[in-house]
Amino acid sequence: MSERVRSASTPEDVGGRQYHIAVKPGEVPRYVLLPGDPDRVPLIASFWDEFKELSKHREYVTYVGRYRGVSIAATSTGIGGPAAAIAIEELFRVGADTFIRVGTTGALKKEIKVGDLVISTGAVRYDGVTKIYVDEAYPAVANYEVVLALIAAAEELGVRYHVGLTASSDSFYVGQGRPGFKGYLPSRWADIHLKLSEVNVLNFEMEASTIFTLTNIYGGRGGAVCAAIANRITDEFVPGAGVTEAIKVANEAVKILSEWDEVKAIEGRKFLTPAIIAKRL
Repeated sequence: MSERVRSASTPEDVGGRQYHIAVKPGEVPRYVLLPGDPDRVPLIASFWDEFKELSKHREYVTYVGRYRGVSIAATSTGIGGPAAAIAIEELFRVGADTFIRVGTTGALKKEIKVGDLVISTGAVRYDGVTKIYVDEAYPAVANYEVVLALIAAAEELGVRYHVGLTASSDSFYVGQGRPGFKGYLPSRWADIHLKLSEVNVLNFEMEASTIFTLTNIYGGRGGAVCAAIANRITDEFVPGAGVTEAIKVANEAVKILSEWDEVKAIEGRKFLTPAIIAKRL
């Protein structure tokens, strides 16, 4: 950001360019995919009809383009809830309202194979940042339209997927039941992956709860599709497994959402209904 920011409490320039993501209003569409890894942004964009790099600042890389005729963007969030919250805050400020995390995850159920996808319906809030925003009793819930679009995309693409609850932590090691340095592991987090599996939580990752909580607070839509690159129950880990499939599903879900949104606008409907879904079939 070359221009002076408005103030310490409003860290954007006079044109509205945001301090962290370096994007201003009008530069991104409403639909934004959110990978954690900055290197995954150009990979996501490689499946689009056209794209360009819009900005790159710290962990926040943003590309914009078109996928099957739909305006789309991808912004990396970095790792964890605090960094993701910054991206979401600033993306809302520049006009986005629909966000899909495209990430990697560790499965917590034996039947979820490495390389399978997990579509989240909600998230256990083991993160820290959402507790600053709202009471701990507030649920982190994915938007049902985004969930349905992700399921429809996975079905159309013929990939293996699972649907259910996710757990999100700001900690990759101790907070997910992995021993810290020299084996440090407080009793609260020992076997947390097994405890979550017992209550039918499907996977552990680091950003979904933040995305769901903030999008609900601000009246947007949030969802998540993650590739299971590990399985904590079978103790397998294959970096990169299923990532391409997750990207394809997320891109196609945006196309599906745009079609549903167009029908809703034409018919003056606020919410997605089975009748609207049927019109696309």
